[in-house]
Amino acid sequence: MILESFQVGEGQRPTVLLHGFLGTGRNLRSLATAWSAVDPGRRFLLADLTGHGSSPRLPPGATLATVAGDVLETARAAGLQGPLELVGHSLGGRVSLAASLRSPADVASVTLLDISPSPIPTSQSESGKVMETLLTAPPTAPDRKAMRAELMGRGLSAHLSDWLVMNLEPAPEGGVRWRFDRESLSEFHLRVNGENLWAALERPGARVRCIRGGRAHYVSDADKARMEALGCPVATLPEAGHFVHVDAPDALLRWLTQDAPQP
Repeated sequence: MILESFQVGEGQRPTVLLHGFLGTGRNLRSLATAWSAVDPGRRFLLADLTGHGSSPRLPPGATLATVAGDVLETARAAGLQGPLELVGHSLGGRVSLAASLRSPADVASVTLLDISPSPIPTSQSESGKVMETLLTAPPTAPDRKAMRAELMGRGLSAHLSDWLVMNLEPAPEGGVRWRFDRESLSEFHLRVNGENLWAALERPGARVRCIRGGRAHYVSDADKARMEALGCPVATLPEAGHFVHVDAPDALLRWLTQDAPQP
């Protein structure tokens, strides 16, 4: 399945940036632009993951491997050649690990932005709580402002509400509606959060690195120790939360460029 995507940079080093749950490729545009400026040898592909943004909807029973296959197919259709460097935030990182397991020859390395290979307990999933709230929101609204008010009235912050209403599109009958299928995304989220991806770090030749937010909890100290024991370095941005690319963009870029694995 070919996903909606766009590219940044004109280099020859193929690098795929993958967003988190409920996001789109646009969420990582600033990172790609800044990275391209200091490393013009790269060519970045930013895709809307399956079921997100303007990409096709999730098929029934979709797994991380399903989405990973779509990412690899999209990268090849877009003209990216050779083993790919995959950089994923949250869900995007887990999709990247799944891609390295599905097709090791197609993946040169994986960079995880505040996510680990461990299953994510429901009680720990911030995106799960957002999804629960999103399911109670109306399917349509007169405009973005009205839907934003609906979300904030259900307890979501102004910043998070502003981010979510980016997923609205004009409704045929007037007003706006959700671009994505909330029910299928909710089912997918519950299903894939339970996937264990440690095999992606344990396989021979695996090249994985990780950076975590010091204020987040998706990469525990136990995860860090286990990852480092398997040869996966883990750095910490002390003041950042889960959205490391938003909270500490300059520090993240320095780490990405200084410690980048060589092809």
